[in-house]
Amino acid sequence: MGIVINQSVKNTIITYIGFAIGAINTLFLYTNFLTKDYFGLVGFLLSTANIMMPFLMFGVGNSLVKFYSSYKTRKHQNSFLTLMLFIPLLIILPVGIVGVSCNELINNWLSEENSIIKDYTWAIYIIAIAMAYFEIFYSWSKVHLKSVFGNFMREVFHRVLVLIALYLVCYKYINANEFIYTLVCIYILRMLIMKIYAFSIRLPKLSFQFSFDVISVLKYSILIIIAGSVSMLLLDLDKFMLGKLIPIKSIADYSVATFIAIVIAVPARAMHQITHPLTASYLNSNNMADLKDLYKRSSINLFIIGGLIFVLIIVNINMLYVLLPEEYNQGLHVVIVISIVKLMDNLIGNNNAILFNSNYYRVILIFGISIVLLAVILNILLIPKMNILGAAFATFLSFFIYNGLKLWYVNYKFKIQPFTIQTLKALLLIIALCFMFYFWEFTFHPIINIVLKALIVCFIYVYIVYIFKLSKDISVLINKLIKRK
Repeated sequence: MGIVINQSVKNTIITYIGFAIGAINTLFLYTNFLTKDYFGLVGFLLSTANIMMPFLMFGVGNSLVKFYSSYKTRKHQNSFLTLMLFIPLLIILPVGIVGVSCNELINNWLSEENSIIKDYTWAIYIIAIAMAYFEIFYSWSKVHLKSVFGNFMREVFHRVLVLIALYLVCYKYINANEFIYTLVCIYILRMLIMKIYAFSIRLPKLSFQFSFDVISVLKYSILIIIAGSVSMLLLDLDKFMLGKLIPIKSIADYSVATFIAIVIAVPARAMHQITHPLTASYLNSNNMADLKDLYKRSSINLFIIGGLIFVLIIVNINMLYVLLPEEYNQGLHVVIVISIVKLMDNLIGNNNAILFNSNYYRVILIFGISIVLLAVILNILLIPKMNILGAAFATFLSFFIYNGLKLWYVNYKFKIQPFTIQTLKALLLIIALCFMFYFWEFTFHPIINIVLKALIVCFIYVYIVYIFKLSKDISVLINKLIKRK
């Protein structure tokens, strides 16, 4: 776990810096410098691009991680990497041709409810391509166990540029329309820098003599397009459905709420950058003992860390919304629902990596398609009745069923599950602190209130985790910090 903890800590720090900048952008700059319609438009464009991205990527990100470590010769590696670079074009080019041919039809369909979307549908395609190749080059670096720079580019780089662009809007150097163009350029630039870094690690030597089992790679890539992207699809599908079913300004409320909740996912996003290739390596070498250990430790570590963030969000959510413009207040309960969703994701540890890199990845395709269809139906039923809260409940129900199926299937096939008695203790601690501090507010300014409650909760939470030894890895980390002092 040494390399996991080392790079996970670095990735966590970088990711939190990115989320801190993202919080400034989402909670304060977007809400004050752009109208709700344009803020909602940005959310719609990025979410729709996120939905398209896995299809344009053709499953290459997951295929790189799964197969690269199984090729031992430079010849096989070069031909494999060549295939990974060019295979997305099999989807990108035909989609582009269809998009140009049916431009008016697509524009009218996407902008049925919100006409503001019509002039910017082209941006969805460009951003999706930039996102797809960014993830490919990021996976290129991850298979060499170098995830820190890529994580910086993924979490920090574009948010800093967006912050600058929003200030340019504020001081009227650019208008809202030009901001959308700037946003597209930012994602293209991020992709190009990631490409340069990936090629500096391993410069591709193009080889079209595919001397490995290409059919197996292609089959995996095709199947993983949906299977490996369900979580992303579920979290962005709701914003797309909101844009199709109700006024686009509601996406602004939803974007603020989901951003607050997604902070819980930061530790998982950071740790998965390194546990994903390690899981693939354990599976390729049939090292079940280390795989089981990684499964349990990733689950309890992520649940404890994510649980602390969950408690901090829940007990401070009322004061946080006091700081936001009043018209965004309807998203408060969405935060609570989506926070539970992200905590559930932390609880399953590296479950996704086990399934996606095993020989049983095909079943995730079945689960994934079923859950996405369920999510679409739930959104159609709940959004018109409950507005953005309906989208949140649709996401919660979909994730609950999907994660339950994945936990069951890994246990069924590998005879391993991530839970221990420490998981139950951590759950009780999280619930107890939420009930203890949610209804208690200081009479100070909201920021002072938030800081004081956060300090008290953090002290109690960390103390109990340490005293009751809920996680060996976290206890070791705390011991190191104490000794340094």
